[in-house]
Amino acid sequence: MELFKGVWGGQQTTTTNGRSVQDQQTGAETVERLVERLLNSTLLTDRRDACRALKALSKKYRVEVGAQGMDAILTSLESDRIDSELVSYALECLLNVTSPELLEDEDSSLSSMGEQFTEIIAKKPDNLTMLVSFMEEYDFRIRLPVIRLVTNLLTNKPKDVQEILLVSPMGISKIMDLLSDSREVVRNDAILLLVALTKNNANIQKIIAFENGFDRILQIIQEEGYSDGGPVVEDSLQLFLNLLRSNTSNQTFFREGSYIKKLVPFFTLPDSDGDLGWPTQKVSNFYHMLQIVRTLTSPSNPSHITLSCQKVIKGCGILECLCEIVMANGIPSETLAEAIATVGEAIRGCLDNQEYFGSVVAPSEPPRPVLVILLMGLINERQPLSLRCSVLYCIQCHFYKNEKSQEDVIKSLLPSTGDAVNTLTAGQLLCGGLFSKDISNNWFSSVALSHTIMGNMKQKENLLKVQFSLKANSGPVTLMNYILMSLQQSTKLQMRTAFLQFLSIWLEGCPNAVAQFLSNPTSVPYLITQITSAESDEKEALVRGLASFMMGICLFFNPNTVTAFTKESMVQLINNRIGMETLSDALGQISKSELYIHSLKHPQLGAKHSSDLIFDHYFCIMFKKYESLILQQLNDPGGSHVHVDSSSQDFSKLGHMVNNHQSPTDVISRYKEVIRTQDEAIATLKKDVYSLQSSNSVSSSTIEELTSEVLQLKNQLVLANAQRATTELSSEKNSQAHIAEYQTILQRKDQQLREMEDRLRGLESGIQMKNPIQEELISKLEEENKVLVDEVEKMKKDQEELLELLAEQDSRILKFKMQLQSLGVQIEEDDETAEEPQNLDGNETVDLATNVFNGGEHSDNENFLL
Repeated sequence: MELFKGVWGGQQTTTTNGRSVQDQQTGAETVERLVERLLNSTLLTDRRDACRALKALSKKYRVEVGAQGMDAILTSLESDRIDSELVSYALECLLNVTSPELLEDEDSSLSSMGEQFTEIIAKKPDNLTMLVSFMEEYDFRIRLPVIRLVTNLLTNKPKDVQEILLVSPMGISKIMDLLSDSREVVRNDAILLLVALTKNNANIQKIIAFENGFDRILQIIQEEGYSDGGPVVEDSLQLFLNLLRSNTSNQTFFREGSYIKKLVPFFTLPDSDGDLGWPTQKVSNFYHMLQIVRTLTSPSNPSHITLSCQKVIKGCGILECLCEIVMANGIPSETLAEAIATVGEAIRGCLDNQEYFGSVVAPSEPPRPVLVILLMGLINERQPLSLRCSVLYCIQCHFYKNEKSQEDVIKSLLPSTGDAVNTLTAGQLLCGGLFSKDISNNWFSSVALSHTIMGNMKQKENLLKVQFSLKANSGPVTLMNYILMSLQQSTKLQMRTAFLQFLSIWLEGCPNAVAQFLSNPTSVPYLITQITSAESDEKEALVRGLASFMMGICLFFNPNTVTAFTKESMVQLINNRIGMETLSDALGQISKSELYIHSLKHPQLGAKHSSDLIFDHYFCIMFKKYESLILQQLNDPGGSHVHVDSSSQDFSKLGHMVNNHQSPTDVISRYKEVIRTQDEAIATLKKDVYSLQSSNSVSSSTIEELTSEVLQLKNQLVLANAQRATTELSSEKNSQAHIAEYQTILQRKDQQLREMEDRLRGLESGIQMKNPIQEELISKLEEENKVLVDEVEKMKKDQEELLELLAEQDSRILKFKMQLQSLGVQIEEDDETAEEPQNLDGNETVDLATNVFNGGEHSDNENFLL
């Protein structure tokens, strides 16, 4: 950074903002005189002239005007507000000083000056209240600059300014009234002000919504011509997004207020659009409107809100319009991709909408279902990657909890008779993609096919029956064996990751699929080869992790029907051939991968290059669910590990133990011990969570402090330059005898500035070191918190079922004891010559009790097992 390094005398020295020392000294002197004149002049005309001159200097000498004249200008605004001309000059001066952008060849070191001056204004809430009051003035010279000034303040310090405006009396209402201004430039800037005001503040968003904000914005959109409008429509739609995104209250209000129906004209396309093409502005407008629909139907919203919005979208005809856009010609690819993704979220999890989408027929020759048309685009490598990713997301949404559509696809792969054999089906297209030589087709097809069986055990069983003939004279090969054969022959990363994910989803929860996989003599050796591979490449490590996960799935859902690969033998195999540590490290490589973390967070795939096609979002969810369970199974293969879906089986074991004359007290004690162990584990995990939360909080506060200190140091650097200019100006007015003294002061200041720069670099380095630690802590906290919640919910359910079963067993045992007592009394009365009870062995006693139970009086207990 260039500082004052020139020599005293004739040589001209350059300052940080690119201006010479002499220019800066002259500017600082002029600003100083003007500020003094603005404060002390008794005549209004003199103060007005001073303010006009400061406005003229505020662009070139922003630092000097802001540092010396900020308080004077704000004071003048309050005291001289009756003079509209002076107020106009003062507002424009503040507008230049607080600009978030650089002005007139300013150096990049001044990029934060707008924030620093905004902070000065916001320190006194009365300043903002005063500025908002100027919005009531109809004078164009006052209203427009004050709107832009408040927009600057919101851009620089959004949270601080929002909090002040939120408590300002009628502050937001006054801003909303600006939308009614007949002058378009004022109205348009008011929209930009509202966009900045509503960012990430739910309270302000709610106030604007209940101030008829939706009606006013829709009216502007209608006046501007919907999607054919200019940038004003785009800004209005951005304001819509701010009001609706992550705000369930506004979403409900928007739906119940019938505003969704008013969006229909936006999606009605003229017949000529396909021929004339779309202007850039229309593409942008349409994109923002699609984003509004996706905001209302986002999977991240509460399910009841999303479902209600989906029903309204179908009922008012927007879903029909979207399907027509998907099938229309001449739509720009980026618009088409966003429209397809919007259709996906509009039907996801809503059976009525999914059925409607499945019934849509594309106007092709011959006519085909829209699902088939989309699949044809999915496996067409000539299509843009972003478009194919959107198609995949739409297909996933269509199959989500849609058992009927899943069944239709799998049925199309099974042997059938009739004319349907000659019809191109979705299943045939997906399998064609699996057999394709194009790697991206393999990946997209395997992921799409996995969603036809996800969570559907029946279709997983049916998929085991699918067979293919690879050659004319060869016998049929099952789909699983074909995929295994392709895996062993391929060296392509994406094909292996796609097939391993598909097989993992297929085997999850399906013992028959696990048995068929293990029955192939090459399956387990292949997995062992991949896991123990010595490749050091980062993406090859992901293949090792996926192979390890498949090995864990085979162990976790092993039906023990394949003699060579029972659970016990697989654990021994892992210990002898792989090693627990190696397998655990391989699984950890996936959870640490950036590709995995990104795919886990985003349901829609956002790959920019085909090399990014690695993980599917829903597979990542499954991996996160089973990773810890697999490690537990490996560490305790025959112990107290409870299957995630088989809690009822464990309670049936309890009944079996009771029926086999095991003491209920022993059973209760065993489960109490299990629960006690789980409580201890929960307590430990809670301590870890609290510790991580504390560490994360400390790290966050440290980073905020460091960031604040960095900004302060930068501000000090810039203000020091301004002060130096003033110091040099004063030194020139003094005698030559004081030059040496000022040179010493200057050198000391240079040394201080260098120390500040060194400290700044150290602080920035510290921030960079803290960021990865914070991200790792947050990631670990989220994972452990998820596992903790799942375990707590599971144990609550287990405990409730256990208590119910124990209560039932106690009741039945008590009833049985009462029956035995009554029987004992009856026997003594009827047969006094009978032998003593202690001479009867256990078998005879049981037979007697059974014979009596089978009699008429106690026939209701004939099914009871002792």
